Amino acid sequence: MSSVDTVALTKMRVVCGKEELAEKLQVVGRGVSTRTTVQILAGIMLRAAGGRLHLSATDMEISLRVSLDAQVEDEGAVVVPGRLLVDIVRLLPGGEVTLEHKAEDGVARLTCGSASYGLNTYGPEDFPRLPEIDPETSFTVEREAFLDTVARVSRSASRDESRPVLTGVLVRFEGGKVVMAATDSYRLSVKETELTQGPGHELEAIVPARALAELARIGQATESETIEVGVQENQIVFGVDGVWLTARRIDGQFPNYRQLLPEQFEAEVQLPREELLDVVRRTGLLAQRKSPLRLRFEGGELTVSAQTQDVGEARESLPISYSGEALEIGFNAEFLRDGLESVTDETVRLKLISPLRPGLLHGENDDFLYLIMPIRLAG
Repeated sequence: MSSVDTVALTKMRVVCGKEELAEKLQVVGRGVSTRTTVQILAGIMLRAAGGRLHLSATDMEISLRVSLDAQVEDEGAVVVPGRLLVDIVRLLPGGEVTLEHKAEDGVARLTCGSASYGLNTYGPEDFPRLPEIDPETSFTVEREAFLDTVARVSRSASRDESRPVLTGVLVRFEGGKVVMAATDSYRLSVKETELTQGPGHELEAIVPARALAELARIGQATESETIEVGVQENQIVFGVDGVWLTARRIDGQFPNYRQLLPEQFEAEVQLPREELLDVVRRTGLLAQRKSPLRLRFEGGELTVSAQTQDVGEARESLPISYSGEALEIGFNAEFLRDGLESVTDETVRLKLISPLRPGLLHGENDDFLYLIMPIRLAG
């Protein structure tokens, strides 16, 4: 990885292809802050050196870096308004783009064919210094396995910033596998994935769910087989196909998820996942204004229903193998749908204790667990 020193040079001139520049700016532009009063964080730093143009952006929670081949006529660095630059380059005609900057002007000049733009700049010396990845402590993991684990777990992370630790995903490497867990206090997702590559020792970090979502976005657009990972004291760095994403580690104690998982259940039902998911999607449309989705198990049949006052009601049934006592339990329709979507097997197992105790969803094996709290039903 190249150095990210932000020494201000007197001038910069670089020429590169419009299409590749637009593509790279779309990636790094997602790191630009949109909610800050600190102007420098709304910018993208351009640094021309060693025959490449390096692009960087950060909002102090995550940062993104990428580079592309370029004709560097004068090495230098400058910070320009990020979203504006992304939009301008995206709309430029095809061809080569020339970027020029003279420190004394305070303006970056961008030309492509007959198009010419001048953008006010910020000083690169004020741009935050981004952490490097340490080759001695970094390691690689399989991209597909890692991102599949992220996709199945991260939707359970909280969006409530008042409890920062719950907005993250616990990522733990242990014994040749990675374990991820996320919870928002209403549901819990846990996924264990075997790895053939990893750090070789136990290691864990609480990573912002947003950062993992960005990593997934980047990883889905590449055919790279691996992701490089570097865990530092306050940061975690991911590298995939020339894109480097840095995220701050979340401080705090993640809930002991193993203690949240009940050891015994009173009932276990095997259900066709796709069929049940379709029913939940349809009936869930009528579970509005925090109304519960009702699941009633009785006499070899599951009845799923929802009712919202002044809106309407829905009811569907499907045959199941169930011969226990009648049991009715309510769940948040969105949370139940998320859990069913996260199971990849044809059959989903639902384990229950009582209408007031959480239910557990998982597939045909136990590598993914989804615990969901019930909603107390009236009457």
